[in-house]
Amino acid sequence: MTDAEAIDPTAAPSGTGCLECEAAGGWWFHLRRCARCGHVGCCDSSPARHATAHFASTGHPLVQSFEPGEAWYWDYATNALYESGPRLAPPESRPEDQPAPGPAGRVPEDWTRALR
Repeated sequence: MTDAEAIDPTAAPSGTGCLECEAAGGWWFHLRRCARCGHVGCCDSSPARHATAHFASTGHPLVQSFEPGEAWYWDYATNALYESGPRLAPPESRPEDQPAPGPAGRVPEDWTRALR
């Protein structure tokens, strides 16, 4: 895994859903959490790909899955997958009662057509 500056285990997540999708009234497929600052963004299969956009704008290379039961990391800088890594500040995932895709009430009926 990359150097320790890429991870701040004390940074709390920015919320329980994608920060930008929430602001725009959008929806997401799965969520990713920046290991450096806690920004929660939507995955690359989601229509808006906000987690990747966060990496592009900040240079923060590591994200951890923000899905229940998943602890893997992805390094955008090297395109490497890590099955595990340091524990980050809680909560470690979106709420289990929050659906994926989500959030409830904003996912279109034909959501599978929008996946990348």
